This record gives sequence, structure tokens and C-alpha cells, in this order.
Amino acid sequence: MAQYLLRRFATITLAMWLIVTITFAIMHAIPGGPFASEKKVPDAVKRNLEARYHLNDPLYKQYVDYLKNLLRGDLGPSFKYEYRTVNSIIKESFPVSAILGSLAIAFSLLVGLLAGIISALRQNRWQDYTAMILATLSFSVPSFILSGLLMYVFAYKLQWLPPAMWGTWQQAILPTLALSALPTAFIARLTRSSMLEVLQQDYLKTARAKGLSERAIVVRHALRNAILPVVTYVGPLIATVLTGSFVVESIFAIPGLGRWFVLSVTNRDYTVILGTTVFYSAFLMAMNFLVDLAYVAIDPRIKLVDRRDV
Repeated sequence: MAQYLLRRFATITLAMWLIVTITFAIMHAIPGGPFASEKKVPDAVKRNLEARYHLNDPLYKQYVDYLKNLLRGDLGPSFKYEYRTVNSIIKESFPVSAILGSLAIAFSLLVGLLAGIISALRQNRWQDYTAMILATLSFSVPSFILSGLLMYVFAYKLQWLPPAMWGTWQQAILPTLALSALPTAFIARLTRSSMLEVLQQDYLKTARAKGLSERAIVVRHALRNAILPVVTYVGPLIATVLTGSFVVESIFAIPGLGRWFVLSVTNRDYTVILGTTVFYSAFLMAMNFLVDLAYVAIDPRIKLVDRRDV
């Protein structure tokens, strides 16, 4: 176990270094810079701005300085927003994305698992067909189209909900529905296929022969074994949704991390691009590691050991 954890830590560290290096190289390979769009700024002022943020230093020095600051937890200042740092931007925007993402994940798990279980138990009946048609529609409609459709119907036509912004529970409903549509459909289909496979196992036939109720068979035995593919999907999903859906946050004008990432790419704000990429990557790897731990908790037959230790 200890060797597995050490190897996993080394793998994560190497992956993070590669992500930082590749992102840094790609950003500086693109022509232009953070102040290239400032057309009215005289050359002397532009040179002073680049000197202030050390953009006129050799590229290798900028890279080494960034790595040193990263090890201290300092993601640097924003080039576009004066007196703002990347740390403060993440600290301010991540809670908004986390709340929206938590609502979307809770909705996806609740509706997706329920739809998948009902669909498997009622295979080839109207409940199964209805759930799978809705899942296919959710797969087929991109989030930006679904967001516009929800705004048009519920905000413009019916005027039941506010169209955008963030701060009240009413403003959270439409972006939550738009963000959770795809994961809900995916979880429903995963749960259905896994449940259909597990329901054919001999041990469930034995459980039925012993007189266990259908509810006990499904909840205690079938779902526990059928949920492993869903857990595999939920780990990266949590990292993706909690750190912000770029499109949904932009459409609904939500001040989350995804919106800042989009703005930083538009503005060529190097440090914000790198900072949000590093934060997202670290979060994603942490979620994948927690998924591995969840495997052991759900199925005791799974052991966290390296193959070379077996």
C-alpha cells in the first residue's frame, strides 16, 4: 500500500510538471502577448508593462521563476486585471463553480441512477423506452443549445425563472439543468447496462430463491456491483463540473472559474491560463485518486497494490 501511494505521488508529480511545461510552451509559441491588443498603448509604456511582469526576461528564466513560485503556492499576478492575483481569482470564483457543480452532480446522480435502475428492471417496456429516449436526446443536444432553449422557454416565454446571473436559488435552476443533462444521460445508460449484466448473475438467482425481496436484491446486491462503472465516470466528472463548465457559465453570466478561464484565453493572460490549468489538473488527479480509494470501499475484492508487488 505504501509503495503504491509513493508511486502514485511520483506519477502525479511528473504529470503536473509535464502539464505546466507543455502549457507554458504552447502559450509562448503563439504570436503576440498579453499587451498586444492594447493598440493605444505607446511602445514605451508597453515595454514598461513587460518589464514589470518580467515578460522581457529570457524564456527559460520565466519558466524557472514560474516553477519556483508554483512550489511556494504562488500562481502569480494577473496581467490584465491590476492588483488581482491568480490565487485571489481562484479563491473568489471556485466556490461559485463548486456550488453549481455540486447541484449538477447531485441532480445527475439522483436522476441518472434512478432512471438506469428503472430502465433495467423494466427492460423493453415503456419505462425503459422513455428513459433511453430522454437519455439519447440529452446526449444529442449540446449544452449551449440546451442553455438557450431553457432560457427561451422558462425565462422569456413562461417567465418563471430569471434568465441569467447568480445569487439566488431561482438563478441556479436553469444552469444546473443545462450542466447536468449530459452526465445524467451517461449515468443512466451506464447504470442500465451494468444492472442488466449483474441481474443475470447466479448469486442473484440464489438470492431470489432464498426469498429475498426484490428491493433488497436490487439495493444490497445488484446496485453495489453495478455501480463501479458509474464511480469510474463520476471521478473525472466531479473535477470537470466543480471547476466550472466554460460554456454554461459564460451563457448564464455566472462568475465562476470557467468564465475566468475563457476570459484569460481571450486576453492572453498567461498566468491566469496557467493557474487555472494547474488548478484544474491537480483537482482532476485528486478526484481520480479518490475514485481508486472508492473502489476498495465498494468492492473489498479490489486491492490497491502495484502489479509488480503481486
